[in-house]
Amino acid sequence: MSFSHDGPPVPQSSAVPQPSDSSTPQPPAVISSPNENEGVKPHRKPLLRLEIRDLSSSGTHAFLRLLHASDTISEAVDIVLSRLYTGLPRHCILPTRSVTLVLRSMPGVAYTTSKDLDDDHKEIHFSTDYINGVPEGRQKEEMRGVIVHEMVHCWQHNAYGTAPGGLIEGIADWVRLKAGLGPPHWKRRADCDWDAGYERTGFFLEYLEGQFGADVVRKINDTLREREYEEHAFWMDCCGRGVKELWEEYQRSLEEYETEAKKEEELPTDRHS
Repeated sequence: MSFSHDGPPVPQSSAVPQPSDSSTPQPPAVISSPNENEGVKPHRKPLLRLEIRDLSSSGTHAFLRLLHASDTISEAVDIVLSRLYTGLPRHCILPTRSVTLVLRSMPGVAYTTSKDLDDDHKEIHFSTDYINGVPEGRQKEEMRGVIVHEMVHCWQHNAYGTAPGGLIEGIADWVRLKAGLGPPHWKRRADCDWDAGYERTGFFLEYLEGQFGADVVRKINDTLREREYEEHAFWMDCCGRGVKELWEEYQRSLEEYETEAKKEEELPTDRHS
């Protein structure tokens, strides 16, 4: 199926960063079923479209061989709505009317954009070159993970365009993480600022869940709906503390975990003759 548009879309966000070193031990992830809250519905069911620009590419072949497009896109919508809007009134949900997944050759991984004349119509552009470069055994889960990440951008709030880009991308990777679709190279790292984005901020948001409850990211997203972003007031409203203090606590928690992990590694093992 095809969806025409006027002129090339303007990229707004990319998908996932390149693999990072995974030698540092990391705490076990808390993963729950991505469909445990299935049933969150927007005001109107969004129209879902697929556009394929080159049927001959190896990346397209992999997509069509490994995924059922309708099921995959619908699943991504359900995952995002359940993670961001469970327990909230329907009017809080972004009024996205259509989502078009565009498979095409391009640099990078993926990005999400809106139609110039109507922000309620979204397009996810996904690189078939990237798909082709993923190891065959990882292609299916990687494609699902990228689509879920980008689908978040079709439904999340952004404080009228004032939210930090790292927070926006971190929320997208948090949803991907909670759906059990994080790639194996992801790791918890705090050798950066809290809003470094992607999985670094995504794991930080998972830490905040453990401190403030399972609905904290939904509260963050909903607060981004209500007003423009002002750091101190925003984080005080969401968590009762400044984000720098929260980040320092997260850094200490990782340091403590790594210290304990090293102690465990240094313990002598029982040897039996």
